[in-house]
Amino acid sequence: MAVTESAPGAAPATQEAAGARAMHEAAGAGTTHEAAGARRQQNPTARTAYETATVRTVHENATARAAQEGILRRQSARESAARTYARSLPIVPVRARGLTIEGADGSRYLDCLSGAGTLALGHNHPVVLEAVRKVLDSGAPLHVLDLATPVKDAFTTELFRTLPPGLADRARVQFCGPAGTDAVEAALKLVRTATGRNGILAFTGAYHGMTEGALAASGGAPDVRVTRLPYPQDYRCPFGVGGEQGAELAARWTQSLLDDTKSGVTSPAGMILEPVQGEGGVIPARDDWMRRIREITAARSIPLIADEVQTGVGRTGTFWAVEHSGVTPDVMVLSKAIGGSLPLAVVVYRDDLDVWEPGAHAGTFRGNQLAMAAGAATLAYVRENRLAERAATLGDRMIGQLRALESDFDCVGEVRGRGLMIGVEFVDPEKPPATAGGPPPAAPELAAAVQRECLRRGLIVELGGRHAGVVRLLPPLTITDEQTTAVLDRLADAVAEVAKASTGRRVPGARELPTGRTEQAVRTEHAG
Repeated sequence: MAVTESAPGAAPATQEAAGARAMHEAAGAGTTHEAAGARRQQNPTARTAYETATVRTVHENATARAAQEGILRRQSARESAARTYARSLPIVPVRARGLTIEGADGSRYLDCLSGAGTLALGHNHPVVLEAVRKVLDSGAPLHVLDLATPVKDAFTTELFRTLPPGLADRARVQFCGPAGTDAVEAALKLVRTATGRNGILAFTGAYHGMTEGALAASGGAPDVRVTRLPYPQDYRCPFGVGGEQGAELAARWTQSLLDDTKSGVTSPAGMILEPVQGEGGVIPARDDWMRRIREITAARSIPLIADEVQTGVGRTGTFWAVEHSGVTPDVMVLSKAIGGSLPLAVVVYRDDLDVWEPGAHAGTFRGNQLAMAAGAATLAYVRENRLAERAATLGDRMIGQLRALESDFDCVGEVRGRGLMIGVEFVDPEKPPATAGGPPPAAPELAAAVQRECLRRGLIVELGGRHAGVVRLLPPLTITDEQTTAVLDRLADAVAEVAKASTGRRVPGARELPTGRTEQAVRTEHAG
């Protein structure tokens, strides 16, 4: 079911609704399919025109599919084995607007990947396109290294307007290479330079990028050059208790490690954390734990780095995810949505940390004027239209409805998230838990199957978490209420199909129809 675009909160018409109206109007005029068919039989000219149009449509569809398959084959033959999304999403986007993507074969999809969280306003939002066109039409330089420009000044002004109050009034900004991972590298370099220390504290399950320093601070680092701390979570609590008690134990572990003279951990240069772990499985940090960590680091003069690359710009229900807890970090790493769909990354930090020598961190493409224009427009639109608040409300609704899946299907372990950053963890209920009383092991094959079934229904979702067992939703902040319903229905149908196939039993809660088919199956057919 493809959905047309409109302003947030509106009720746009679906293709099905439009089709229903057309059929109703045709019926009112006495133009049914049967009557039209009878006229074609009586009128050879009309029959010939109809048949010709049908053959042309079939030929055009076959040509489009063949073109898409050719592009995909050439991509597979030419591009590196490191490609990721293209493996699980074999589509060729040619047009996009808001939540909707159209493939080269004419198929349409609801995009809940959003460029891994980059598209806060969805694809090709009018304010973004207008901002980019304005720069292009003005004759302004597109490449300026780190020189000052009116476009850059406007972006920085808007960015500072959105920062947490405790940081905004004394902030400095470093423009980095146009990727979040370079901004992470810059942040680590910054705190090491400012403190004269080398060690970094990071957390299990973290993801901070793909360059060497960022990988070292991530949860999957092959070489341990960073002290790893437990990140609290309820479903797979490292201490087996979860909740407030689990978060406090994690904080005490951190405090003990820093204060124990025999822990083997020297005073670090900084601590880096994600307020919500995204690639780690959509795990929101508890607000009380965030405040405890801020107390611990502040008391020991350890700069706290908040990685807001994916959580920023309203994604979690506040403009910056740290605002949920009221914590003011010393350093913030920002990318993805701040560029309004174009490459841009910055580090914002307290002015007393600004002890770099000129050129200590540089990059040829740190002056991306188009990205700054698009970013300023995006930041202003999110702020002025209170899209963070809408993300909070809509996210609560989506998470609440998806939690029904936990009781309907044994393979759904937990639904969790914050704002429009949502995850559904899949488990194998037939296998014993890794620890007594713990949850079943992750089921990445089920998560992958759900992703495939979602794609068949015209819904694009991402996988993440330990063993890639979590289906992730990152819709744009502009998603409408009707689109939200369509996303939830398609995901629920996909889960039901996978659960049925994996157990061989009828889908729980699916009402049996007189024809022998289930209501769930009928909904799936219409959704396709």
